[in-house]
Amino acid sequence: MAKYINPFTDWGFKRLFGQEFSKDLLISFLNDLLEGELHVKDVVFKDKEQLPPTKDQRGIIYDVFCETDTGERFILEMQNKWQPNFLDRSICYACRSILEQVDKGKAENQDAYKFLPIYTVCFMNYMPKAGEVNKFRTDIILADKESKEQASNKLRFIYLALPLFKKEPAECESDFDKWIYVLTHMEALTRMPWTAQKKIFEKLEEYADSHRLSKKEWEAYENSLWIARDNLACMAAAESEARAEGMAKGMAKGMAKGMAKGMAEGRAEGRAEGRAEGRAEGRAEGRAEGRAEGRAEGSNEANINAAQRMLADGMSKELVMKYTGLSLEQISNIK
Repeated sequence: MAKYINPFTDWGFKRLFGQEFSKDLLISFLNDLLEGELHVKDVVFKDKEQLPPTKDQRGIIYDVFCETDTGERFILEMQNKWQPNFLDRSICYACRSILEQVDKGKAENQDAYKFLPIYTVCFMNYMPKAGEVNKFRTDIILADKESKEQASNKLRFIYLALPLFKKEPAECESDFDKWIYVLTHMEALTRMPWTAQKKIFEKLEEYADSHRLSKKEWEAYENSLWIARDNLACMAAAESEARAEGMAKGMAKGMAKGMAKGMAEGRAEGRAEGRAEGRAEGRAEGRAEGRAEGRAEGSNEANINAAQRMLADGMSKELVMKYTGLSLEQISNIK
């Protein structure tokens, strides 16, 4: 059994970052995440379940939802497997929190659309696909396209693609780097690093120690662990099936394309060969016909000359016809 719990199971993530007794961990993480921007001293956990505005719409359940003493709302989401439109979903979650703050009964009031800033932090424990984020940390703000200056602090999205974090312990210079290293390696750790330099990690070690869980807590964690493993197995099977199907479709498409191209090239080549063969045959046939015609004309001329001599010697036309093969008309025209 691993010494520390898996922080990316649903139960493990909420134990470390979504409980009143462990909120010091969340406060420390948020301050390190936004070092130099915010200094949070306290958080109040909000209701994670957001009911739909109407019966025909979907409700929302956040993984962690809190409000800071400095006046920001934080939504923390843990996603262990790739999901279509996950980034769009995170935007919808933030927008729902905005709408929940708007006073619908005072539309004419100048404060009707005043709301607290929403920070959405997404832990993406899977490899992003093409067209999604392409680095470990992606910060998105509302900014002017040309000047890059922030236009409003009301919306902030931070996407952490965990598989793209490649730093070793010696390379973890910032406290935020240390957080990410510990979280991504926690199940394999035999001791908690940096406890001497970062005191909050002593609490992290306490709350993440699997040997300190009560029987009820262990059962809840084990159930969450099995769910996470089942999801990963299903995802791997689906990806394998998709690859096999993609390969089959690709091969079929390639074969069809190859056959079509081959047939087209074959027809073109056949037509070209046919034309070439036709020309060759035509030339050969023409030469043969020419030679034959030439021979025929030459033979006819020779027969006429012979017929002239025969007639001059007093031979009858009938005999001349017999020996030369000329017609009576041809012989009659000989002068």
